[in-house]
Amino acid sequence: MSRAALLVLADGRFPAGGHAHSGGAEVAVKAGLVTGAEGLEAFCRGRLHTAGLVSAALAAAAALGVDALSLDAAADARTSSVALRVASRKLGRQLMRAARATWPSQELDALAREFPKGAHQPVVLGVAARAAGLSAEDAAYCSAYESVSGPASATVRLLSLDPFEATGALARLAPEVDAVVRAAVESARGAGAGGVDGLPAASAPLLEVGAEVHAAWSVRLFAS
Repeated sequence: MSRAALLVLADGRFPAGGHAHSGGAEVAVKAGLVTGAEGLEAFCRGRLHTAGLVSAALAAAAALGVDALSLDAAADARTSSVALRVASRKLGRQLMRAARATWPSQELDALAREFPKGAHQPVVLGVAARAAGLSAEDAAYCSAYESVSGPASATVRLLSLDPFEATGALARLAPEVDAVVRAAVESARGAGAGGVDGLPAASAPLLEVGAEVHAAWSVRLFAS
């Protein structure tokens, strides 16, 4: 296993399209829910333990080789917002392009054929991690960290927030990221034996509602 591959996959400069998405931060900023580092940390904490946990578990399960079709259906069932489903599949399609160019794999090729318009991003992430020789834990870490680092980066741009403050907020969340990854991997191992219904289904209604509101804006900085 190459630890360098994990750094490549988790790098914000990996051309997977995440820079164009705020993870709900743009709506939260406009609504006045995030006005600085303290609000950003609270927002990221909520996102980590809901959408972040779900995504990390899906990615870990895909890295373990759980059936990707079942996982994609599970992702759909856990995403009630049409706007978020569309965004997830767009991100999955972009990640697929980058992953296939970086780690050519028959599994990635098969997933691309099955979902020409894009599988859900966490599923693609897990299969990409598997193609790169990474573990389920690695996939879960990539997904969990992405769930908070994306909004943090977006908030720096939206509020001209001091990037040192944003990075400090992420660092303070590190123990919680570890805990979410442990829970995600444990549930993913269970899914390998008992099916995908046992994967986390934590909901974040404000993120879902906010995504629909954001999709209706005529002017916005981020795609989601």
